[in-house]
Amino acid sequence: MSKTVLIVEDEQAIADSIAYALRTDGFTPRHVMLGEHALAALRPTPGEAAQMPVLVVLDVGLPDMSGLEVCRRLRQFSEVPVIFLTARSDEIDRIVGLEIGADDYVTKPFSPRELVARIRVILRRAGVAQAPRETGMTIAAPAAAPARFELRALEAKVLFHGQPLDLTRYEYLLLKTLLEHPGHVLSRAQLMERVWSGAPDTLERTVDAHVKSLRAKLRAVDAQVDPIQTHRGLGYSLAGA
Repeated sequence: MSKTVLIVEDEQAIADSIAYALRTDGFTPRHVMLGEHALAALRPTPGEAAQMPVLVVLDVGLPDMSGLEVCRRLRQFSEVPVIFLTARSDEIDRIVGLEIGADDYVTKPFSPRELVARIRVILRRAGVAQAPRETGMTIAAPAAAPARFELRALEAKVLFHGQPLDLTRYEYLLLKTLLEHPGHVLSRAQLMERVWSGAPDTLERTVDAHVKSLRAKLRAVDAQVDPIQTHRGLGYSLAGA
């Protein structure tokens, strides 16, 4: 399995320090300076799938486009984990980063060793989410028709009213977590821990954004039902909890 980590950073000194820490920990660093080059490197090509990066360390402030835009485009064809690097520390920037599909957010200056530790945590989490196995579960809530999800080899498939849903990794993990806890109200902090393990609890509002987008996809199938219930001041549950 590839252990390549793609570093997208226009400051050579920072890229070198990250690359050194990665090599020391057994990873193979690959470095590009532009967003367009990163997107090209992350598009799978025949015969090179085994060498694709397993994670991207992505600077927000790139010369040709913002890292946020790179991540938006990347999520159109790949779910590879992404860690943002930024000189900005505003909470809104961190929230936007997570909402568009980032797995973590590191503010400069940072410790390269800590960054590698975060990379390992994210890869362990991604491995659990994407491990090839054949399982299935059907949960029927009183207020909604059954929602069925299955984990198959390297893909998460969700059926709602018998129709497949096109979910992002975090939408899938959010729904999966709720399905696995029928009859329970899960707080935003609990959902952050289970879905965005390791993310700061100050970013709990990203849960609301993902619930909103997940609801929109469910309502596109059936506008009359809302399987996800909001419990003000408490959190979320499946209908009937």
